[in-house]
This record gives sequence, structure tokens and C-alpha cells, in this order.
Amino acid sequence: MKTDAGMIALGHTGFAAWLILVGLGFFFGLAYEDFNARAGRSRPGGVRSFPLLALAGGVLYALDPAPPLLLGVGLAVLGLWLGLYYWRGMEELAPDGSRNVGLMAPLSNVLAFLIGPLALAGPFWMAVGLTVAATLLLTARETLHSLARGIDLAEIVNAGRFLLITGLVLPLLPDRPVTTITSVTPYEAWLAMVAVSSISYASYLLRRYVVPRGSGLLVAFLGGIYSSTVTTVVLARRAAAEAAAVVEAQSGIVLANAVMYPRLLVVILLFDPAMALSLAPWMLGVGALGGLIALVWYRLRNHAATAPPAIADVSNPLGLGTAATFGVLFVVVSILASVTMRAYGSSGLYTLAGIVGVTDINPFIISLATHGAGAAPDPVEMEAVLIATGSNHIFQAIYASAYSRFRTGAPLVAFMALMAAASLGAAILMH
Repeated sequence: MKTDAGMIALGHTGFAAWLILVGLGFFFGLAYEDFNARAGRSRPGGVRSFPLLALAGGVLYALDPAPPLLLGVGLAVLGLWLGLYYWRGMEELAPDGSRNVGLMAPLSNVLAFLIGPLALAGPFWMAVGLTVAATLLLTARETLHSLARGIDLAEIVNAGRFLLITGLVLPLLPDRPVTTITSVTPYEAWLAMVAVSSISYASYLLRRYVVPRGSGLLVAFLGGIYSSTVTTVVLARRAAAEAAAVVEAQSGIVLANAVMYPRLLVVILLFDPAMALSLAPWMLGVGALGGLIALVWYRLRNHAATAPPAIADVSNPLGLGTAATFGVLFVVVSILASVTMRAYGSSGLYTLAGIVGVTDINPFIISLATHGAGAAPDPVEMEAVLIATGSNHIFQAIYASAYSRFRTGAPLVAFMALMAAASLGAAILMH
């Protein structure tokens, strides 16, 4: 009875599915055989074997789909043969004298066999995706090995930390308030840290492995995504050490502070989309003004071909110390915002917004976004966001002047004051 049902399933399987699985097997076999031929190796499988393996897997699955016992038997037979091949192959020596212990040949044959049942049992995109991914991983051997050799062990540890804080810790945290002082939950506090760290980490990787050293303001742009304060300090110190880098430092600092606006909008969007949409015209407008100032000033005044700083010697955005500092700041600022709002109303929140500009404003702004999440945007909280960004520009100008030993001069102070005025003016207009 099971065989009869399998024959009926085999007869009713779409003809297009069989063509697709044979075509995918042929495509994978073509790439596999060409790869081995270029490397001067002879391996089992290829442009004829892989379509047959895919077809065999498809037939065995169609004959006995539920449960696929025949498919399991076929896979076991194939695995036994590949195991014997691998065992014998280990006795051979590669041209460099090492043991032949590569797994690509056995794995490729198994994948070719599984293309058949996957094309029949699931949507076509799964079989196509498996084939394309296997082909890319197979043919990109040298590129991937070069990438592995070029990445420091510390970067692999950083990637592991990122997976740990996002995939393991975040889902385990409770999403309910643990105190009446603030409505922020442990889940929201950790999510805030993850959001900011993820954006900073992406910028860190781009600067270190993608962006070439002679990229002008692009380095400052990516530095602003990482941290506008860190970028300001690095560029100001460079201006103090090199007179030829003053104009580039001025433009880069303004650009890094302009990039702060879209970065903050992305973070706000994660917690309060309504607030982000309401703030977007104002914040993007101020950010565009800063970007225009930076580009025009750089074009008009930068005549020296100086290499930009790497801005790579910064603290790891996924370090435990960085994460702990941000988490503590986020909770403390959230409590301060709640207490201030209850005790002094909007005027107290405006004052606090002006004060927090002296340091990292991310915790303050995210705390406002989490307070209003799920409700209509609060104009007072949106105005506080704009006041905090304007205040931060003023303090950034002070930092730049101090670290550059006043070499960035009046132009930078004027540019930063203009951006601060624009941000505070937007808050006034919103009010």
C-alpha cells in the first residue's frame, strides 16, 4: 500500500519540479567540477553525477514521502560509500605533504542528493538557495581563507559577544517593570544597549575592514555613526598635532555631529516609531544642514592632501565595560527623567535635556522613547530630544577647542553653534 501511494505521489509531482531539481544538480555539478579542475584535483561527483544524485533523492522521496524511509536508506548508503572514500583518501598525501582530510567532496555529494527531496517537498526558493549558497561557498575558497587569515582573533571574540548579547541574553530578560520608579523594563534596557552597540559595531567593522585609508570625510562619517564624541576628540587631537589637518578636522567634526541625527532616529524607531516619524523632518533637516556645511567647507578650504585618521583605536562597542556603562547610564537617566517630569513638569525635563548634552545623549533619548512607546508622541519629550542634541553640539564645540588647543578656531565654533541653534529652533517651533 505504501508503494502504491508513493507511485501516485510520484505521478502527481509537477514536471517543472523535476526539471528544476535536475537543473540545480547540473549547475552545482558544473561549479564543483570546474573548481576541482582548476585546483588540479580529481574528486568524486561532477556535472553528470550531481544531477543523477538529485534525481535519485527526488525519486526516493516521491516513492515514500511520509515518512521518507526510502530517502533515509538512500542517504545512509550514500554516506557509507562517502565514508569509505574519505577513509581511503586520508591515506593519500596532498602535494604539500599533508593528509587529504578535506570534507568538501563528501559534503557536496550529500548536498547534491538532498537537492531532489528539497525541491519536491518545499518551496523552490529553498532548493535554489541551498544550491546557490553551496556553490558560492565552494568557489569562494581562496577569498574566504584570505578573510579568515586577515581577521584578528579578537574580532571573532567580538562577533561571539554580539551573538551572545542578542541571541541569548536578550530573549531571557523579563519585559515588565521591576520597580515603580521607572517604567523601563530589563528587556528594554538591554535592547537599548544592543541597538546602540549594533550600530556602532557595524561602523567599526566598516572602518576597519572596508573603507580605505585615503577616504577623506568618509572616515569621519563612519566615525559619527560609531560615536560623534569619540570622533570629535580624535579629529581635534589630530588638528593639535598637524597644522595641515585643521580644515579636515573642522569638516569631519561637523559631519560626525550631523550623522548623529539619522543614527538617533534609527534607535528611536526601534522603541517608538510614532515619535521617530514625528521627529524625522526636524532631525533630518538639522542633520542635512550640518552635512552641507561640512562638505562646502571641506571643498572650499581643504587644499592639502592629508590622509585621514583611522579612528580605529577606540573602545570595543561590544566590550563588557562599554555595555555595563551604557546600561547603568540608561537606567539612571531614565529614573532622573521620570522623577524630574513628575516633580517639575516640562521645565524640569527641558533643564535635564540641556544638562545631559555634556555627555552621551543616547541613554537620555532612548529613555524618552521607551516612556512614550505605544502612545501618541508627547511634544514635550520630542522637544527635549531636540534640546539635548542642541546642547550636545555646544559641548562638542568646547571639547574640540580644548583637545585641538584652540586650533579648530572660530569657524568650528560658529558651525556647531549654527547646528545647535537649528536644533533648539526646531524645538521652539514644535512647542
